[in-house]
Amino acid sequence: MTDFIHGFVIITLILMTVAGYRGSTFSSASYWKQIAAINKAIKNYKVAIVVCSMVLLSSVSTYAQMTGKQIDSVVNKAMSTIDNTVGFAIGVVKDGQIVHVKGYGLNSMDSNEAVTADTPFGIASNSKAFTSAALAILVDQGKIKWEDKVIEYIPEFKMYNDYVTNNFNIHDLLTHRSGLGLGAGDLMIFPNGSNFTIQDVLAAFQYFEPTTAFRTKFDYDNLLYLVAGELTARVSGKSWETFVDEEILKPLEMHNSYASYYDALKHGNIAVAHSFDGKRLNAIQNPKPNLKQKMNGAAGGIWASANDMCKWMLAHLNEGKYGTGLDKTLFSEQQQQEMWRVHTPMNKQSDPRSPFKSHFSGYGLGWFLSDFNGFFKVEHSGLIAGMSSEVTLIPELELGIVVLNNSEGAGFLNGLMGFVLLDEYLNLETGINWLEMAQGMQQHGQQISDPDAEKVWSKVEANKDVKIDKPKYIGVYSDNWFGKVEVYDKGGELWFKSHKSPRLNGKMEFYEDNTFAIKWEYQDMKADALAIFSLDNSGTAQTIKMKGISRFIDFSFDFQDLDLRRVLESPTDSGIKK
Repeated sequence: MTDFIHGFVIITLILMTVAGYRGSTFSSASYWKQIAAINKAIKNYKVAIVVCSMVLLSSVSTYAQMTGKQIDSVVNKAMSTIDNTVGFAIGVVKDGQIVHVKGYGLNSMDSNEAVTADTPFGIASNSKAFTSAALAILVDQGKIKWEDKVIEYIPEFKMYNDYVTNNFNIHDLLTHRSGLGLGAGDLMIFPNGSNFTIQDVLAAFQYFEPTTAFRTKFDYDNLLYLVAGELTARVSGKSWETFVDEEILKPLEMHNSYASYYDALKHGNIAVAHSFDGKRLNAIQNPKPNLKQKMNGAAGGIWASANDMCKWMLAHLNEGKYGTGLDKTLFSEQQQQEMWRVHTPMNKQSDPRSPFKSHFSGYGLGWFLSDFNGFFKVEHSGLIAGMSSEVTLIPELELGIVVLNNSEGAGFLNGLMGFVLLDEYLNLETGINWLEMAQGMQQHGQQISDPDAEKVWSKVEANKDVKIDKPKYIGVYSDNWFGKVEVYDKGGELWFKSHKSPRLNGKMEFYEDNTFAIKWEYQDMKADALAIFSLDNSGTAQTIKMKGISRFIDFSFDFQDLDLRRVLESPTDSGIKK
């Protein structure tokens, strides 16, 4: 879904630069602003890349195979060295077998229960591959074709113009080439716990402004995967969650995996996400699931254990076959090839100083695809607040790696373990001390300031005694796709509240002119925002434009896409009670 974010952004950007790719939910709207700082950090480690011995792997053989004991040693060293680790799980499959799967650390700082190989983690955008597989199964069943138009199954689906609406096919739902900007409309699902329905999502696309021509450029999205989930439901006659459970999770015997947070919470002791505020880790208390919510989890709703993700990886590496003697079929080899075919080319973003060489990069159906030192690499990342996941497959070597993490402050662990294992299994012999490099980069990342946010809140503090004419801002405003928000008086102070995303509520503090800084009560992600009012000739606010404050805000908080216009003079006009 998620993250996909805030404290992870600079860490993830560093890892993506070293690896030579840009992942999913892990992109930041301010990505390019950070490249200079990241490259500077990498340059500081150039000598280490060239000449450092592999202290971390000194006990590991040079053969393309690692024992469970060796992986244990690497993980334990990493967790004791990388700051702010809580819990972690890793699974490795090779040559048709699970060669290592284990949990490490704590499920929650509050409970002190241990993570196991069967602890479910939120895998966020790694759920997208399950959605693609669900549709592949429907293709195999002859119920749909990839080229079928979406409006054949969802007549009310409407994009930003008639041509795109009439030609938008099932492939387009999964390949991030709609013409819409990065994360368009994600504010409907970020933060979690909103009251938007799938009907709201289907009605929203017509109001978004395209940023590129249809099918010409990769721009990551989440909402169109929700449409894919709805299409799955309408064709199969089952909810997306039920279909995934019955057609994928149960056949693969993924007994500790669930298609929704509600099911995961109901059945097991799930991993607890932890945020990092720069000083300490805090367990994140998620809102209780809304059983009446009409939104599916096709973009990022699955919870899965490392053990179960190994079964999932094996099914893909075996081209859809599973079971004893591979006598059962989840999806056909033809559909496997379709999911792993580049549908949307991407700009290659490899650093020439990186030991990993890549010549192409693109997106398939729920997977990022590239070459990696001559090997075909299939991968995806997932991020929600305080939890992350990485899945990497090297089909030619029958190799699969999954890492699951429940600490925002230790995002380096995912990339570190992935690089260590790839280095070994691919016999790359990079000579990099990954642990030392990751530790140094984490320390560097923690030292990078957020000058944009610091400037805003310093100015807010300096202007705290400025008298505000509150009545001219108070009222109800509405956006075509996001719905209504309120600006109201709470104890003599201005507050902002969204009707359909109740976690987006917070105090408004004067910044300058007719601009206010909003500090949300929701503080698990760096999503605080500026609200810029435009006034009419009488001095009454008529519109609100918004934008994030922090340069590290995740792209899914797309405040900049809102066009809020006054619809009521005061909240009491609509019967709203405070």
